Amino acid sequence: LESFSNVNMDLVPVPFALLTLLLLSSADAQPTDAEREVWEQVDVVLKDAKGILDELQAYKGAGQEIREAIQNPSDEALQEQAWACVVPLVGRLKKFYQFSQRLEAALHSLLGALTSETYDDPTQHLEREQALAKQFAEILHFTLRFDELKMTNPAIQNDFSYYRRTLSRMRINNVPADGENEVNNELANRISLFYADATPMLKALSDGTTKFVSENKNLPIENTTDCLSTMASVCKVMLETPEYRSRFASEETVSFCLRVMVGVIILYDYVHPVGAFAKSSKIDMKGCIKVLKDQPPNSVEGLLNALRYTTKHLNDESTNKTIKSMLQ
Repeated sequence: LESFSNVNMDLVPVPFALLTLLLLSSADAQPTDAEREVWEQVDVVLKDAKGILDELQAYKGAGQEIREAIQNPSDEALQEQAWACVVPLVGRLKKFYQFSQRLEAALHSLLGALTSETYDDPTQHLEREQALAKQFAEILHFTLRFDELKMTNPAIQNDFSYYRRTLSRMRINNVPADGENEVNNELANRISLFYADATPMLKALSDGTTKFVSENKNLPIENTTDCLSTMASVCKVMLETPEYRSRFASEETVSFCLRVMVGVIILYDYVHPVGAFAKSSKIDMKGCIKVLKDQPPNSVEGLLNALRYTTKHLNDESTNKTIKSMLQ
């Protein structure tokens, strides 16, 4: 962090300590005693996150086996082969879905700590609870990365649809289904809804953030929205200011910041009464979109799509026409 000691602080309208923490996304932010309990709960979840991404990236699907089974409905060997391929894949999809529930619970814990009345404003929270702020950023980075991979892999929904159709047919014909223990009907409905969404992990976090706000009516909603808008501002300033951008360790650090920025915008849009795109929003949406548009197009199309299709208020009449046209 010594290399930042001569930075002109007039350029930074956001907490500098958090700025450096997020900028150095590999930095080891150690929890204080007050943070430790929540940090340890969330750390267990984050340790599994990389494995989840690796499994999703390696997910190839059973497209060929399914096609052959459908084209040859009377060939029992091909039906059995397709089923044998699909069942373990569905077990993996179930694991991803269950991880989304763990991630949502971790987010609840972090929001509880970062929006409590311990400090007067979100800036103090983010400066003094850097280890938790870092974990929050890591959750958002994972979430956007998961959804980017999911959006480019149609095999996921195809495999699950085939599994459900085949399971239904086996029930009608009273055929024992070994795979039914993997995913029963009620769970299959929930998993199907999860993957039907373009950005399922982000939807889970958005719903979780909304639920957190509704369950904590004693907390001013600004405690949550100001925390989110501050993090969005941090990321935007880092990405648009050459003085900071030049210190990025790698392009992966750029991706980290971009995903965190988009993630907090979407959560803000869900929980703020008028959303992220309104005039009264504390997020500079034009500035954030410009930052995204200034990146190589192939690297940010998924993030722009997340803003286009996952946000709640983009298409409101009150949304500035310039912002809408920037996202077209």
